[in-house]
This record gives sequence, structure tokens and C-alpha cells, in this order.
Amino acid sequence: MRVLRDRTAALFLTAVVVSGFGSSAMWLAAGVWVKSLTGSDSLAALVVFAMWLPVLFGPALGSIADRLPRKPLLVWSNLLMAGLLAILLLVDSAERVWLLFPVLVLYGAGSVVMDAAESALVAGAVEPRLLGDFNGLRMTANEGMKLLAPLAGAGLYAQFGGGAVALLDAASFLLAAGVCALLPVRKLAGGDAVSQQRDVGGDAGKRELWRSPVLRPLVLTGSVTMLCAGLNGAAMYALIDDVLGHAPTYAGALYAVQGAGSVAVGLLAGPLLRRLPERMFAAAGTALFAVAVGARALPNDAVALAASAAIGFGLPCVLIAAMTAVQRETPDALLGRTSATANTLMMTPNAVALALGAGLVAVVDVRVLLPLTGAAALLASVLLVTGRRGYVKMGEGKGTAKPDRSLPDA
Repeated sequence: MRVLRDRTAALFLTAVVVSGFGSSAMWLAAGVWVKSLTGSDSLAALVVFAMWLPVLFGPALGSIADRLPRKPLLVWSNLLMAGLLAILLLVDSAERVWLLFPVLVLYGAGSVVMDAAESALVAGAVEPRLLGDFNGLRMTANEGMKLLAPLAGAGLYAQFGGGAVALLDAASFLLAAGVCALLPVRKLAGGDAVSQQRDVGGDAGKRELWRSPVLRPLVLTGSVTMLCAGLNGAAMYALIDDVLGHAPTYAGALYAVQGAGSVAVGLLAGPLLRRLPERMFAAAGTALFAVAVGARALPNDAVALAASAAIGFGLPCVLIAAMTAVQRETPDALLGRTSATANTLMMTPNAVALALGAGLVAVVDVRVLLPLTGAAALLASVLLVTGRRGYVKMGEGKGTAKPDRSLPDA
């Protein structure tokens, strides 16, 4: 409630909900659209790759948020995304399906830029003590949209086709642009004199992360955890078939329970981060995720559902802790690049592991793969809490991290 009473934070969350609804609907509909027009599973899978590809260039794209005024950047980016989606109304046959792919690559690039600008603006506009609460509620909003929007997108697609879903997404970006225009941002960063005094290269964010005794262990743990999450996701259908003995549609129940767990942790993240050190919060969540992944190897429906809820609850902890720390610890002039770099380092392993896991499930029994994946994540959580650490209080400002020990070699 403290977050929602803050007008700036409430408006940011409104923009996240509005644009997230359209984006989640589009993620599902785009693959179905390509499959129905071409009959190709490969092209349908390429849709997800097209949206993910710009994440690899996060450091360079994030620098845009450090060079331009961020509030106007958010407004105009949302408007441009709405116009971009209107192009998809031309996709009405297999011969024109190629138009989807450049649009979706630009869609992904725009999302990276807006995420970086939003993260930087939030850090300057939301009270530091509310950053953990805000990031937790942002997670709740995103996961809530993932539970609701795909159903709406699927229904809209079945009734009116892919163009209708594109229009829905475009409308959500237009609404988000209007909400962003209302932001009473107290600190307009980016494109200022400070950025001229710092290294403006795309690698500056990477160096900022690497030399920070607070950020580096959190981001590295996030990378390992998301790698394990990708392997876990790739094993989903093998788990359902070989271990649980259900039809593939049972994945819907497991994903719904997992989403509910993520919604719950988003609500609790802020209070927990005020009571626990960030490393402890992240490590506890990663350990819960690790145990749940290993437990999935047991042939029991109740265990499978409980494990899915635990995965949904535990997995976001390290992401919330890492992004909150980035917002609090990074100098304003580098915040766009640093947040985009952190996102790239934590999200890219997930995409790599999904591809790697697709091959592993063909040669490794899922009853072996899942416990090994859980053990790797558990090791990451142990190293996070036992390694030498830097210390910072939640109330301290940016750049005030005071390392009392060095980082672990791991």
C-alpha cells in the first residue's frame, strides 16, 4: 500500500500492467499466427527467437536510456511500438508472414530500451526504501498478466485473427504512452552533463557490474539460476509424459500454479527485503527453486504441483534482489546501461539453456536431469551466502556501498 500511495510508483505500475497485457497476448498469438499461415513448426519457434534476439544487445541498447531524457524516451518509444504493430495488419497470407520477423525484432529491441529507461527512472523517482516493494509488485503485475492475457489473446485470435491481437497490443502501448506522459518525475536523467564525464561506451555497464562487490555476486547467481530455469523448462513435457503420465495439456495446470507462486512472491518481496540482506533473500529463493526442481523427478501429482508453486515463488527472488540492488547502487549516468547489461547477463542463459535442454532431454533421463539441475542451482545459492561479501544498507544512496570483504572467486 505504501507503493500504491506513491503517485509516481503507482503510475509506473499502471503502465506495466497496461503494456504487459498486450505484450503477453502478442507473445502467444505471434507463434500461433505463423504456424497457422505457414504450417511450419520451425518458423513458429523462430518467432520467440526474434523477440529474444535484442536481449543479447542489451548493453548497447541500454546506453540509449543514458543518452536521452528518459521520460520522453518512454513516451515516444510506446508510441513508436504502437505504430510498428500496425504494420502487422498487412500480414494476411504465408507470402507476407516475413513481415512479422523484422517487426518482432524491433519490438524486442524497443522492449529492452524501455525496460532500461523505466528502471533508471524508477531509481530516481521512487523512494529508495520502496524500490524492493516496487520491483516485487512489478513482478506480480507481469506474472498476473501472463496468467490472464494469453487466454484473451487466444480467444481474440480465434475469433478475429492475428491482426486483432496486434491492434490490442498497439492500443496497450498507446495507453502506456499516456500514462508515462503523466509521470511526475522528480529527476530527469540521461543526456545530462554527468554522462559526459563518465565512460559512455556500451561496456561501461558491464564494468560497473563487475567491479561492484554488491552487484556482481547477485547478477552471477541470477545467471546460473536462469540457466537452470531454462533446463527445467526444456524438461517440462518429458516430465509430464515420462514421470507423471499425463497429456501435454497438463502443462497448463503446472504453469498456472507456477505463475501463482510468482504473483505471491512479488507481493512479499518488499517486506522480506527490508528484513533480510539481499544476498540472503536471493539465496533462499534460489535454494527453494533448486529443491523444487529436484523434487519434480518424483512421480506424484501433488508433489509436481507443489514444486511448480515453489519454483514460481523461489525463482524471481534473485532477479528482484539483483535489479533492486542495481537501481540503488549504480550512478545515475550509467543506470540504463547497467540495468540492461544485468538483464542480458541473467536472461540470455535461460534462452541458451532452453535450446541446450531440448537436446539433453533426448539423451538424458529427465529423472536424472532434474536432480542434477537442482543441485547446480543449490550450489549457486550456497556460494552466494558463504562467499565474502560487500555490505550496504537499504537506506543508503547510490554509490555508497562499503565493501567489508572481497568477492568470492566463484
